[in-house]
Order: sequence, then C-alpha cells, then structure tokens
Amino acid sequence: MKKKLVISTGAGMSAESGISTFRDSGGLWEQYPVMDVASADGFARNPQLVHEFYNARRKDLLKAQPNAGHLGLVKLEEMFDTYIITQNVDDLHERAGSRNVLHLHGELMKVRAIDDETKVYQLRPEALETTPDTIIDGHRVRPHIVFFQEAVPNIEPAIDLVQEADIFVVIGTSLNVYPAAGLLHYVRKGVPVYYIDPNPASVPSGVTVLKMGASEGVKKLWELLKPLA
Repeated sequence: MKKKLVISTGAGMSAESGISTFRDSGGLWEQYPVMDVASADGFARNPQLVHEFYNARRKDLLKAQPNAGHLGLVKLEEMFDTYIITQNVDDLHERAGSRNVLHLHGELMKVRAIDDETKVYQLRPEALETTPDTIIDGHRVRPHIVFFQEAVPNIEPAIDLVQEADIFVVIGTSLNVYPAAGLLHYVRKGVPVYYIDPNPASVPSGVTVLKMGASEGVKKLWELLKPLA
C-alpha cells in the first residue's frame, strides 16, 4: 500500500509559469487595491470591477502552462498516494495531470450562483468573460473565489488530509496566509515535513527546508522521497 503524500502549494508554485501574485513587487496588490477586487465588501460595492479583474486573470491563465514543478508532482503519484491542497486559484495542477487537487481559495475558471453556492459552473475557454448581468441556468453568477471576509469552506477536508499524511510537503508559500498556514500544526508527530521556497519563512525545527524555487525544489524532493516510498 502506497504511503499518503500530502502537498500544500502556494503562489510560488505557479510563479515560474508566469502567474502574477498579489505579493510580488509589481504584483497585483500594487495594481489593484486588494479589498476592491478580492473582498466580499468590494464585490458588493462594485461587482463590475471585480468581474473585469477576474476576466483579465482568466485570460492570463490561458496563456500560462504548467511548469516542471507541477509536472514533477504528477510523477510522484507513481510512488505515493498523492494529494494536493492548493491556495492557488489557477488550474495548472489539473492541467499537469494531478488527480487529487483540493482548492482552498476557489477556482478561477469557474463561477457560481450568487443565490446558491452549491451551483458551480465551469467556464469554457471561448466564453471566459462574465459581468454582473451574466445568467447561467437562471442564476446570476460571481467568481468561484473565496474572497477576503469569507470563510474557507475546504479547510476542514484539508485538515483531515494533513492529519492522515505519512509525508507532508509545503511548496511556494510564505506561511502567512491563514487558515492555510495553520495546516503545518496538524501534521502527526514523527511525520517527515519538507518546505520548498526560495525565501522560506521560519519553521519548526525538524522541517527539512529546501531554499529554492518550485521546479528545482520538486526535483530535489523526488530524490529525497524515493527511498521513503
């Protein structure tokens, strides 16, 4: 029986694919006040601006491709029962071929009904743009994104996965964004933990830190994990 490998990924996972992050110098936070485009209040105040912002991000995502880090994680599925918990709203893990991906902060290529959050719709590449007047199946829709000021509905299943992990890996995250940053606290005692980031945050002793980008780090991770399979 394969060991359970749980991997938590953040913005650094997709940076090499050219996905702009909010926090980078010249990133999205410098171009847009975050509370205008990524908060519940911002959406209530100016839904048109929020729709336009995510329309532009979807177009950028279509131009991006999975990088060697994404593809390397797919390769790990050969050796481990692999689950990915991502803070990213892009679909690069899925396009790379990862089979078990849990999105904490929503999915850019989907929208959901404003009056029924269980009704989620996949957008087609040829019809990515939405407005406050877009209606699907009789429902007005909004981006399928967890805005600031909203609960993170998938945090409980994420915690369950981490508690079941035989190996836990964190890639490309500052460990500052909660509740995702708190996942590290749910790892069982004695479980090996690896942290890949070019600018790693301080972590508890016992965590193996690989100070490198996602692609290089996943390649090194592969070498380290092979004997544990």
